[in-house]
Amino acid sequence: MDFQIRDAISANMTDNKAQDIRGVVDDAIQRGEEHLLPGLGVFFEKLWQRADDQEKMKITGELEQAFAAGQ
Repeated sequence: MDFQIRDAISANMTDNKAQDIRGVVDDAIQRGEEHLLPGLGVFFEKLWQRADDQEKMKITGELEQAFAAGQ
């Protein structure tokens, strides 16, 4: 079976409002189920592809802090 998760998630999220997207992200994180991680990865990939260099530096700085020892 040739299932393209990127395509499926993109199709499911097309034209969703910010509040709806936040609900999806919050729900996925709250549930903590590992099979939801690829979907969140697709969200990140979309964000990254649209970001300019300044936004990418901000994102990576935030991630650096999030993964810092003791966090």
